[in-house]
Amino acid sequence: MGADPAGTDHEFELAARLAAIVESSNDAILGKTLDGVITSWNAGAARMYGYAPEEIIGQNVAILIPPDRRDELGPILDRLRRGEQVPPFETKRLCKDGAVLDVSVCISPILDTRGRVTGASTVARDVTEHNQAEARRKTLEQQLRRAERMETLGQLAGGIAHDFNNLLAAILNYAEFVAQGTADRPRVRSDAEQIAATAARGARLTRQLLLFSRQEPAEPQVLDLNDVLTGLQDLLRTTVSPHIELRITLAGQPATILADRGGIEQVLVNLTVNARDAMPNGGMVRIVARHVDLNEAYARAHPGITPGRYVELTVRDTGNGMPPGVAARIFDPFFTTKPRGDHSGLGLSTVYGIVSQAGGTVTVHTAEGAGSTMRICLPAAAQTPARPAPGEAAAADAGPADAGPADAGPAGRPLRTILVVDDEPTVLAATSRILRQHGYATLSAGSGTEALSLAASHEFQLLLADTVMPGFEGPLLAERIAALKPGLPIVRMSGSDQPPSGGQPGSDQAWAFLPRPFTTELLIRAVRTALATAPDPEP
Repeated sequence: MGADPAGTDHEFELAARLAAIVESSNDAILGKTLDGVITSWNAGAARMYGYAPEEIIGQNVAILIPPDRRDELGPILDRLRRGEQVPPFETKRLCKDGAVLDVSVCISPILDTRGRVTGASTVARDVTEHNQAEARRKTLEQQLRRAERMETLGQLAGGIAHDFNNLLAAILNYAEFVAQGTADRPRVRSDAEQIAATAARGARLTRQLLLFSRQEPAEPQVLDLNDVLTGLQDLLRTTVSPHIELRITLAGQPATILADRGGIEQVLVNLTVNARDAMPNGGMVRIVARHVDLNEAYARAHPGITPGRYVELTVRDTGNGMPPGVAARIFDPFFTTKPRGDHSGLGLSTVYGIVSQAGGTVTVHTAEGAGSTMRICLPAAAQTPARPAPGEAAAADAGPADAGPADAGPAGRPLRTILVVDDEPTVLAATSRILRQHGYATLSAGSGTEALSLAASHEFQLLLADTVMPGFEGPLLAERIAALKPGLPIVRMSGSDQPPSGGQPGSDQAWAFLPRPFTTELLIRAVRTALATAPDPEP
């Protein structure tokens, strides 16, 4: 019986249609023998791998496998010879031009009409871009989570620092009272001075917390980072050990930024000390300043950054580097890998806060055995940094002259009356006591409501108020009292927030700022400076 011509035509049509589908596929589809020799090659494979069919057919499939993955081929061919399916998997494949692709591979045995395995088919899809996008997404998610964690830690640190500063203010002031009252008892006076010194150490720690939380008052100005590095290089050289080489490379042109000079100097010192500690057996610290242009891709990968011109500062050491788990936590407050008691764990968190406050970013690039690089990017400023005239800075820092321990008027009459407002009773009592010791009369209020009542019924020449109070915060209180008494000098106290930029909008009110905890000297200096603008009291 002869063959059915119609059936044969139909089979040819199906085979042609199947061949057209294979040829038009974007995936790489190829056939190979059970020894791995390539027998067929579609257009998708040619586009993906770069080989034309006449170049690749007859070659062993190992030509597509990177050398470090060649051992995966043998087990796959063994499974195919047994007629087993190979589960889909992801691997690497090598292109003609040497590029390495991430591919998703599906390999199946080819059976003849008798069910015998005669070869194998491979379908490979290029997933390189997908994997890169997924890696970028995961990196961005990690950075966002880290930014959220740092923000939460910053808020917590700022709140703790504010409350702790209130406690330190009371400890410091009452220690001064004890020292003043025990001049004839040297041992007691010495103990009181030790308490005051310890409170001052606590105040320095809280200042670092506030720098981390970006609540520490800053005085941004246009700086040339080259000038800052030049001015600090002697100090930095004495900071590193004699067996550590320090190299400083300045930017080729003025590297102007808008930042607090003291903060930037602290960043440089902290990073240099950290690099030194990472090289106990010696090495090199290299500090480099330069201009960089950050593009949109960088901005997308670093939340809070906008594309544009930046000044980059890198501090690189040749130490042992850090494992990923340590590098991920180095900016957390109180986290340290150094011996307990040697360090507070606030050095790098302080760096993070100062840089963030200046609108920049700080990142670490490190690997075990390969050293560490701290990279800081700060927005470039267009202005030229102002240079004070000789002696001007010294005059500005000198402050008002000390007029002695008491500011009494004629015949012992108080020079001024001051309204003191603070919701912390011990701080309120200590502040009022210091003022009275220096010849001022005081009105004391433990809340904003009480202060407004006193303001409506009493005369006073200065408002000294806490900034953060429950229910009625200092700025609102200051505005209310300023409306009642135009021109009244106002001094705002705080252990956490930024200094006020001015008075009430549209007014000529001058608001001074007094950070806490403060000593008697700082309090009286702030009061005298503010009262210098007030009219003399009525006789």
